[in-house]
Amino acid sequence: MISRRWLLSAALPAALGVALTLGASGAEAATKKIVLVVNGTLGDKSFFDSANVGMQLIKKKYGDEVEVRTIELGYDQAKWQPGLEDIAAQNWDMIICGTYQMPDILSQVAEEHTDKKFVIFDSAMDYAKGANKNVYSITYKQNEASYLAGVMAEGMVKAGAIPSANGKVLGFLGGMDIPVINDFLAGYVAGAESVTPGAKVAVSYIGSFADAAKGKELALAQYRAGAGIGFNVAGQAGLGQLAAAKDTNHLAIGVDSDQEAIFRKTDPATADKVVTSVLKRVDVSLLRAADLLMDDKLPVGRTESLGLKEGSVGIVKNAVYMKLVPAAVQTQVDAAETSIADGKVVVPTAFGMTTAQLGALRDKVRP
Repeated sequence: MISRRWLLSAALPAALGVALTLGASGAEAATKKIVLVVNGTLGDKSFFDSANVGMQLIKKKYGDEVEVRTIELGYDQAKWQPGLEDIAAQNWDMIICGTYQMPDILSQVAEEHTDKKFVIFDSAMDYAKGANKNVYSITYKQNEASYLAGVMAEGMVKAGAIPSANGKVLGFLGGMDIPVINDFLAGYVAGAESVTPGAKVAVSYIGSFADAAKGKELALAQYRAGAGIGFNVAGQAGLGQLAAAKDTNHLAIGVDSDQEAIFRKTDPATADKVVTSVLKRVDVSLLRAADLLMDDKLPVGRTESLGLKEGSVGIVKNAVYMKLVPAAVQTQVDAAETSIADGKVVVPTAFGMTTAQLGALRDKVRP
């Protein structure tokens, strides 16, 4: 079980491009310098914020042995490569970036700075013909955690635990129609079908990870069409679904960070609608990378895929979860979690699926 206690609050930079320095002023020079480069901004209450929490965990564990910094490049893609090049030219021991948008940029920068070690999370580099020997790739088995969310959501529908009278359908709101987002979908559908063969899932894509207004519009449409609980996998854009859940008295599933905990103090009405969050533990994986760096064992030149077994994905089981999810459904979720971690259940993945296969997946669950 992943507790909500992992979430650490942080003061976010007030403007784009502002660096958050976590080293102590006046402290003795750190033995290792680690920087997180965000191709976007902090404040998404999801993916990038989880990565930033990872930097804080590194600082908390190693103290004066490290200097850590988070640098935001903003959403102007024209600034990403020159920004990363400038950072790579500085005196960093490990340079971290993430998302599917960065491999091509990182490959060029890493080739120019072979003396540096790079980490990319939530994406994998091409290591064919000896390329990218100084880059360590971290991918996540988000399909495994999403399977648990599907078991939970469909279990609640089957048990009549959805507050809306017509909520017999599940919702899925993706940021983009891309493999990593569809991997969440594949797991979510498989989990729901393990409870109810023929389960129905309304699927929509925002076309953005930043447009919360569009996210809310699409989520409202799903709820009005019969979705009793919706799962957002859309970064900042997915916050629109949480707003829609509050406005319509429906339920939601958060992503990447514990979104119930994030809203608990500032907007409890929204927090009450977030039954759980599917965690892609970027924070844990970055701390793990730092551990490997400190031990001089960072596995550059290859990809590692981390899942339930490694504690790098999971779902939140907090007070809202305990209150809203029937005990019998909680037992189902726990059993599924154990079976996946033990390798007894292999969750389908969208990676390697053809366009036709993805289309067939969405068609078969269409309400």
